[in-house]
Amino acid sequence: MFQYDYLIIGAGLFGSMFAYKAKLAGKRVLVIDKRPHVGGNLYCENIEGINVHKYGAHIFHTSNKDVWSFVNSIVEFNRYTNSPVANYKGKLYNLPFNMNTFYQMWGVKTPNEALMKINEQRNSAIEKMRGEGISTPRNLEEQALSLIGNDIYEKLIKGYTEKQWGRSCTDLPAFIIKRLPVRLVFDNNYFNDKYQGIPIGGYNIFIKNLLYKVDVNLNTDFFSNRIYWENMAEKIVFTGKIDEFYNYCFGKLEYRTVCFEEEIHDCTNYQGNAVINYTDKSVPYTRIIEHKHFEMFGLEVDACPKTVISKEYSMEWKEGMEPYYPVNDERNSRLYQQYKALASQEKNVIFGGRLAEYQYYDMHQIVEKILTFNL
Repeated sequence: MFQYDYLIIGAGLFGSMFAYKAKLAGKRVLVIDKRPHVGGNLYCENIEGINVHKYGAHIFHTSNKDVWSFVNSIVEFNRYTNSPVANYKGKLYNLPFNMNTFYQMWGVKTPNEALMKINEQRNSAIEKMRGEGISTPRNLEEQALSLIGNDIYEKLIKGYTEKQWGRSCTDLPAFIIKRLPVRLVFDNNYFNDKYQGIPIGGYNIFIKNLLYKVDVNLNTDFFSNRIYWENMAEKIVFTGKIDEFYNYCFGKLEYRTVCFEEEIHDCTNYQGNAVINYTDKSVPYTRIIEHKHFEMFGLEVDACPKTVISKEYSMEWKEGMEPYYPVNDERNSRLYQQYKALASQEKNVIFGGRLAEYQYYDMHQIVEKILTFNL
């Protein structure tokens, strides 16, 4: 007789959501996590009265009304709208690419003028490729040039992308940029989704409410005593690295990771926006996050006497670092398929989340997946 119905390895969003649903269904659930806190990469630390996103900015967005209603039933979300700004060599551009961006880039004032400029640059790039015998973009650079042209690619895409992936755009696959959103309106709202926001009081409250009355063991590494933990429950929900679960029998998958340089400033407002991307490759970090803007608006910003920023540095993952993003190339895709084939044979193990499925997920996708999951 097992002590629990489910052992959930990892107290991030997937694990916490699964625990919530299983507990609601009357199942006996134990969650373990090797970190000293729950929430995975959603974890926030309160510094100077500000909820600091310790593992990078997380902005919830969805067009699924059921998903939005569900997360708001756990904790009320605020009205935060993601409107990042790009800094290229000291000049600022609004994101995503919209009429504000095109005015800042070229001085154009009407949608027709903007479209003419974009098409002029796109067609020039396409003609150049055709002259070189290239009919289909072979890499990210050619794909981006054929979609948006030279100016926006060089100033707002190239440097940022190469910092993010640690590779030249000519060495990255074209499918990473399937399309580039172009808005011929003055609209700086980054997401197209109908709903977006941040939990009021931060993500810690959201996770805490999901795990209410669920047994949780922190500072607990599944692999340090694997046999013991495998005999704890009838089924296992695994949210860690799938290659580690199988002892790297086919080889190690690769990841990108992010390191953060945190600073406290004695001012009420450092940059005037939550997210500013630095798209010039000579700047070593990819972006600066000013955390107070996620939850403080208007006069609230000035009422808090200090501010906290995080500079983000993207780099190759090494042992001991936190794996963030799967590397989308042929070698890793082929390797993951081998691990996936092994996983498909498991009867009592459920693999879920970005590490276990070697796939990037937005938060709403995880929530929707668990809400529709049959226990």
